[in-house]
Amino acid sequence: MFDYLTGIYNITPTPFKADGSLDEPSLRKLTEFTRGTRVNGMTILGVLGEADKLTERERERVTEIVIETAGDAFPICVGTTHAGTDGCIEYSRRAQQQGAKAVMVAPPKLARTNDAALEKHYRAVADAIDIPVVVQDFPPAVGGITMSVELIAKLAAASPRLAFLKLEDDPAPMKITQIRAVSRDVKIFGGLGGMMFLEELRHGAIGTMTGFAFPEILVEIFTKFTAGDRDGATDVFYKYLPIIRFENQPRINLALRKHIYHLRGVIASSRVRSPFTAVDADTLADLDDILSRLALLTAKV
Repeated sequence: MFDYLTGIYNITPTPFKADGSLDEPSLRKLTEFTRGTRVNGMTILGVLGEADKLTERERERVTEIVIETAGDAFPICVGTTHAGTDGCIEYSRRAQQQGAKAVMVAPPKLARTNDAALEKHYRAVADAIDIPVVVQDFPPAVGGITMSVELIAKLAAASPRLAFLKLEDDPAPMKITQIRAVSRDVKIFGGLGGMMFLEELRHGAIGTMTGFAFPEILVEIFTKFTAGDRDGATDVFYKYLPIIRFENQPRINLALRKHIYHLRGVIASSRVRSPFTAVDADTLADLDDILSRLALLTAKV
């Protein structure tokens, strides 16, 4: 069931024009580009998509454009995180109505971690829709709320729609092992820009759901690994680890990714909506050096 939800799901940014308004042509081009890299699917309106900086109408429009451009054969996962359960249900139902094949939901912010409250939240969302809910375990995004191994296993046992986990709780490979020790129902995606993608696969991840401006690299690693060529996958991972590491720097990863997409000719502007941390000229020079040494900009889109 839901066998399309595996492999590489590239989490994409939301393109804006230089004046900060939604850039619909770039959004279409980004969707076409992402599909062309042979990823298994695409995730929108996550943290990288600046979902919390979009208006309700913009959320609707982004989802509409991406799903329409992608076509039925290319699955789209839509971020539907909301501070309240009712709001999350409304977002998730709407995403399904628009044609999403899955939704991604981070825990609602609580005063402290509460497994019973989180279980109630996720089960209510899953009961309200017919598509999978990718549970996002990403403590920094929700005020330090951590998903316990026991809760993750319990959710997967409760419904096949709750069996998918986007794991971004460091150290992720170790937690994958801990989860798999208590449950084989949980299907785990890695994240965090692919920083530990090779190790995540070794520990039992089914792929990664993450933002990275060179998704074709992740596809190559995954393809080799799943074909049994672990040495080949390792060689590719180690070759490109400098850009994977550099691009995922805290606070500036979004600005760096948008800058790279712009350099690749995928989006017209690298504009990030305020507030955000700008990237200085020295950091951009460091990026240029890595891109040049790895010959990553030899062809534009």
